[in-house]
Amino acid sequence: MISDYIALDVETTGLNPARDRLLEIGAVKVQDGVICGSYETLVDAGIPVPARIQELTGITDEMRRSGKKAADAVRGFLEFRGLLPVVGHNVSFDYGFLKQVAVNAGFAFETEALDTLKIARAVLPGLASRSLPALCAYYRIDPGSAHRALDDAKSAHTLLQKLWGEFGGLSPEAFLQKPLNYAVKKQSPITNSQKGYLKDLLKYHKIELDARVEELTKSEASRLIDGIILRYGKIVR
Repeated sequence: MISDYIALDVETTGLNPARDRLLEIGAVKVQDGVICGSYETLVDAGIPVPARIQELTGITDEMRRSGKKAADAVRGFLEFRGLLPVVGHNVSFDYGFLKQVAVNAGFAFETEALDTLKIARAVLPGLASRSLPALCAYYRIDPGSAHRALDDAKSAHTLLQKLWGEFGGLSPEAFLQKPLNYAVKKQSPITNSQKGYLKDLLKYHKIELDARVEELTKSEASRLIDGIILRYGKIVR
């Protein structure tokens, strides 16, 4: 099994990288199986944090506004990572969000990975749940602040070591790193015509928008305009 890697976790506003946004990135650098560095940042998603996500993570809108822009946050992570493979629990989820931001910003991000969720499914088929909290409880791993990126990244690292210690000799094939693949389309920014019309709509219907219009994508702006018209109607000249 690999002994040098980046253990990774992200928190997000939802489940779909094409429609939802990063809120937090946490990662630890592991060399010879030992943590030797960390990277942690909140991300200003540019939209309000949904109530269910605030309840789950504890990340508030005030905290979100203190974060880095998504492109800067992901650039910092990629510099921290270097060329090391990544480890995570359901790591394709984390990769999808990072890859979407990377593609939008023009960064390259390809990597091989180990997924502790897939490993646990292979070697612990009898467990009722193989979620990260459940596996931390099973192995008596201190989860720290669960559903916060850095602590979940540390938990994924410790979980990998526990799984390898118990099953590395029995099922070494479960610990082979594989390339991550996630198909991403670059998202176009809001157009000037969309921006002007959306601002006119908001003013006409006296709507206060929490999201920053300038940071919407073209598709987000289109969905927002359609939703406002459907609920409030078009501008009557």
